[in-house]
Amino acid sequence: MALWGGRFSAGPAESAALLSRSVHFDWVLAPYDIRVNIAHVKGLAEAGILSQQESDKILIALIALGEEIEAGSFKPVAADEDVHSAIERGLTSKLGDLGGAFRAGRSRNDLVVTDFKLYLIDHMIAIGSAILPLVEEFTNKADEYKEAIAPGFTHLQHAQPINFGQELAKHAHALLRDLTRIQDWLSRNSISPLGAGALSGSALVPHPENSADDLGFAASHGNSIDAVSDRDFVTEALFVMANIGVHLSRIGEEYTLWSTTEFGWAVLDDAFSTGSSIMPQKKNPDIAELARGKSGRLIGNLTSVLTMLKGLPFAYNRDLQEDKEPTFDSVITLLTILPALTGMVETTSFNKERMAAGASSGHALATEIADFLARAGVPFATAHEISGRCVQVAESKSLEVHELSDADLAAIDARLTPDLRSTLSAQGAIASRTSIGGTSTASLVKQIHSLNKSNQNLIEYFDGKRSDFLEMINV
Repeated sequence: MALWGGRFSAGPAESAALLSRSVHFDWVLAPYDIRVNIAHVKGLAEAGILSQQESDKILIALIALGEEIEAGSFKPVAADEDVHSAIERGLTSKLGDLGGAFRAGRSRNDLVVTDFKLYLIDHMIAIGSAILPLVEEFTNKADEYKEAIAPGFTHLQHAQPINFGQELAKHAHALLRDLTRIQDWLSRNSISPLGAGALSGSALVPHPENSADDLGFAASHGNSIDAVSDRDFVTEALFVMANIGVHLSRIGEEYTLWSTTEFGWAVLDDAFSTGSSIMPQKKNPDIAELARGKSGRLIGNLTSVLTMLKGLPFAYNRDLQEDKEPTFDSVITLLTILPALTGMVETTSFNKERMAAGASSGHALATEIADFLARAGVPFATAHEISGRCVQVAESKSLEVHELSDADLAAIDARLTPDLRSTLSAQGAIASRTSIGGTSTASLVKQIHSLNKSNQNLIEYFDGKRSDFLEMINV
């Protein structure tokens, strides 16, 4: 059903109609379109454009149509250009000419951006809710392995010994930042575009702030031209989703490495692994690899929309139709990855003995020598130089730096006394790092407590947002 055409003598060419048609992907906006139209009809009644009787009839029909959409009994047909035309067709079939009255005072321009914003609010809440169990699993694993010793890496080279619980907890911190970005997004984008019309506002509904309140927004738009052309809320959401994807990709990369024969740290559960069609012995970390691989499409979707937007002139342009498919794809991608990755993290076990065996290799304790000298009053630049000579001597003897004898150490520098031995071990190195956020068990226990508290606060926040949204959408 076309919503335009009065000044045209003929309909569009078949190829033009095919290119223009969007209902095959924007139909997911239908529940939100119903709700936005309900708010708009209430505004028309308040303004006296519709009588109360007319308004009541349209509202009853919209609610009934929404129920049919949810049940799957009302669907778009080939003649529908977009979600809006399909819904007007459904309403007209129930009410006749009165079914077209609800279009007064609004445009598809302000309608679609309001629909889309509600869709994203709904799904950003869902994404946040799906991240929370992953944060919880990393925090639980950090607690489980809070006394496990492992090599720490920089540049994929052995750096310093660490508490492996610290290694796991870092992912919870990164994901918590993603959750606070979603919070910020929800707050900043709680602005209703409804009432902006095509671009200049509405002559028939003078109080869009009432519709904004009805739809759960904090405020109405401040500029009608900006309202219909703004897609900052889309690109910002796509960035947040891409950033989440990067964090999930880095998790996938680590679990892929840790599960290799060469590392032998991680044992993935069979339920979150796959085999090979030709090599019977294979147990592949496909969930980790897919999390890593799918980050590319999340980044690509952000790039696609930014590129589409960069040259657009003022107000609405049809190019803006291209904001939806990349966004829908990013949402579906994340909501598919997150439960699987959470299950993988929950069920993975780690070989404590294998990790601990390599914790001191690669001269990973060299920094302890420099720190020992610094605590004795030696300038750190000098201490660093002495520690480097210790590594050089150890390599000449085919030893690790901590395997040098007391005599070897004293020969390098007389200040390297046997007291050094108390910290020249993986256990000693880890225990000494008691700073906030450090790798000692004592510091990690405090960190785990903080993570649990933050996660619980966010669970309450997202549960509240979900409850508020459901109350708004279910009129």
